[in-house]
Amino acid sequence: MTTTEYLARAPQPHAPVRLLCFPFAGGGASAYARWQSELDARGASVDVLPVRLPGREGRSGEPRFTELASLVEELDERLDEVLASPHLLYGHSMGALIAYALMRRRQMRGAPLPRAALLAAYRAPHLPPPRLDSGAGAGAGAGPGADGSCAASDSGLARALVALGGLPEALLGHPEWLRALLPVVRDDLALCASAGPAGGSVRVPLHLFAGADDSLVRTSEVTAWSRYAARGCEVRVLPGGHFFLRTHEGWLLDDVAPLVRRYGGRRTVHAAAS
Repeated sequence: MTTTEYLARAPQPHAPVRLLCFPFAGGGASAYARWQSELDARGASVDVLPVRLPGREGRSGEPRFTELASLVEELDERLDEVLASPHLLYGHSMGALIAYALMRRRQMRGAPLPRAALLAAYRAPHLPPPRLDSGAGAGAGAGPGADGSCAASDSGLARALVALGGLPEALLGHPEWLRALLPVVRDDLALCASAGPAGGSVRVPLHLFAGADDSLVRTSEVTAWSRYAARGCEVRVLPGGHFFLRTHEGWLLDDVAPLVRRYGGRRTVHAAAS
């Protein structure tokens, strides 16, 4: 198995199942840095593979994608060998949208699908993408401009991220750090806005996660993913806001571990083209 630039390391060849993790807007693979050891400690036998998107962290010098279709086309090609083995997908916020679009593309061409997908903190695809303002209210404030870009000012966008828990308040006093971070967030928001009309269902069980106090994405908007679940879905509401991935990581992994065990011994699902 060769290492792709989208993974920090080569997959473990004998792992019973792989868990590919897609980041939230502005985030990177480091958001999942603790997952391997934490899931090992919970008795879940899995190879955790955080996905490294271009234009951030170790790939900061590369151009970022602002079109979802282009990113998913490349992910499908570069990760195809990895996804031929039994696997699960986890996507948080923007990552949930990417995971869904990748499943749809692979289902359409009859490629192996995940045994299950874990989608967190994002609205169902037929709903408009969340918008950010300085109050971080769900659906309120400055959304994407006509070109798909975020129309909020830098200060407004930074305050919105602080309010959501995605940015430490101390960073507001460090403009040099914000100059590095905010362009990544803006490009990722443009990517979300580029999704276009919703696709159809996926023949994959969906496990949906919502934050009880998420001011950006309501629980009902996460639950609305059920219309895309041709193999059924389950919904879990966790403590915390939009970034419960950070603030309540242990709670989340307590739910992820049994799902890994549940899907660790089943056969790979192959999609008939549709």
